[in-house]
Amino acid sequence: MTANEDQEMELEALRSIYEGDECFKEISPVSFQFRVGDLEDTKAFILDISWPDRYPETAPQISLDAFFNNRISAETKQLILSKLEQQVEANLGSAMMYTLFEWAKENQEELMENHRPVVNAVTLTSNTEVTTPSAAKKREKKEQLTKAQKRRMINRTDHKGELPRGWNWVDVIKQLSKTGGKDDD
Repeated sequence: MTANEDQEMELEALRSIYEGDECFKEISPVSFQFRVGDLEDTKAFILDISWPDRYPETAPQISLDAFFNNRISAETKQLILSKLEQQVEANLGSAMMYTLFEWAKENQEELMENHRPVVNAVTLTSNTEVTTPSAAKKREKKEQLTKAQKRRMINRTDHKGELPRGWNWVDVIKQLSKTGGKDDD
């Protein structure tokens, strides 16, 4: 059997196994994406796998460069890739995609155990990128504020830039407790 015949047989098998499975996506007859974990799962990741001409005699190319994986640290990506490469070496010469996908699903917890979502950093930058153009134009006309000043202002105000109702009540209560609050005749 030639490499092409092996690839065609494996492709047919993958199509029948993962038919209707939203985790599996065929990008081309030699390129696939497989999501390990649910979309809402913070420990989910997407494997991008493509077959070189001589696959399965040669190792498939595996990458974690999908945008979905941006919140995963470089160290965690490196760990996942090195563990998958061990599986690839163990299965060289035979159809291995199903084995790799299922192995990744079974070992997802172990692969992602050191994963700390960097979602916050991504979210913050995307929010500031979205709001910066309009806010920056308004601010430039006034004074230039430092990042720390802007952060303090945002933390103290609501989405309209106004202080919340009752923001200084604590001071009033402190004042009343010091003065007694009643007139002593």
